[in-house]
Amino acid sequence: MRTLIDLQQKLYPDLLEIMQQRYSVLHSVELFQPIGRRGLAEHTNLTERIVRGEIDFLHKQGLIHITSKGMHITKEGKLLLDQLADFMSEIMGISALEKQIKDKLNLTKVIIVPGDSDEQDWVKQEMGKACVGYLKKIVKPDFAIAVTGGTTMAAVADVMTPLDKESSYLFVPARGGIGEKVENQANTIVSEMARKTNGEYRLLYVPDPLSESTYQTIINEPSVNETLQQIKSANVVMHGIGDALKMAERRKTSESLLNELKASKAVSEAFGYYFDENGNIVHKVRTVGIQLEDLVNINHVITIAGGTSKGQAIASYFKQGKTDVLITDEAAAKQLLRESSL
Repeated sequence: MRTLIDLQQKLYPDLLEIMQQRYSVLHSVELFQPIGRRGLAEHTNLTERIVRGEIDFLHKQGLIHITSKGMHITKEGKLLLDQLADFMSEIMGISALEKQIKDKLNLTKVIIVPGDSDEQDWVKQEMGKACVGYLKKIVKPDFAIAVTGGTTMAAVADVMTPLDKESSYLFVPARGGIGEKVENQANTIVSEMARKTNGEYRLLYVPDPLSESTYQTIINEPSVNETLQQIKSANVVMHGIGDALKMAERRKTSESLLNELKASKAVSEAFGYYFDENGNIVHKVRTVGIQLEDLVNINHVITIAGGTSKGQAIASYFKQGKTDVLITDEAAAKQLLRESSL
């Protein structure tokens, strides 16, 4: 494919530019439908005159439908986007970036979506769609899928679709909640994923973090212990990566511990573990659910995290080498490479 693209760039340089432009317009219609011409110009950074011409072309080709409320993508348009995805990824340099990250982190699979989720909310949804697409390729009947909380995982739930009409799946929270917004809690996310896939789910009503004495009491509760065993035996784990200090603040961490984390130069957090830039564990909070050491026994571990601000955190976490797959965005990937080269 790369050879063909190189030839096209030499013989028909304008063709690739036009393809990218029309792909961008069609992709934006899909993301923001129903959308008007002015909104489309803002999202694509094209002039209204150019957008008007592209709309006319795409409409004549039957790829978009124009209504009084705005434009919608047609089934033919959606099919075309799906068919062009790999080709456009190669043109835009995403494929090369994926290979760089895969080699750098020694991963089985890296999926990168264009954009920066720090700046554009729709990029997080695109990461969610990529996660669902990958999940459909690996799941088998009766798989148990453990999921952490957070805004990124909530985005995955938002775009979740049935994984297999003939099979049922069990969704479980990977750990207890941390008192954040209800829509971002693991319990809410697994129930939403189960609803959209016609699957089943279990809930874990346990606060996070816990004192050691409370932890020992809770895990001996029969209902909690049963759910905990289902979590520990999950076939798939999907989780995000947090910024260390932001996560500590969300947990209402004491001032003394916050200062300790700053002194230890903690940069990332996952599963209650705080890591410095070299991937060393500098602190661990007691949580009920999956622990870092449990990941080596799980078939598929998928990390989803993006945004320029997460580049350093991603680089830090992956030095532990506990994950098979990374789904991220272009901005985080580039920042990750910069962090790795320092």
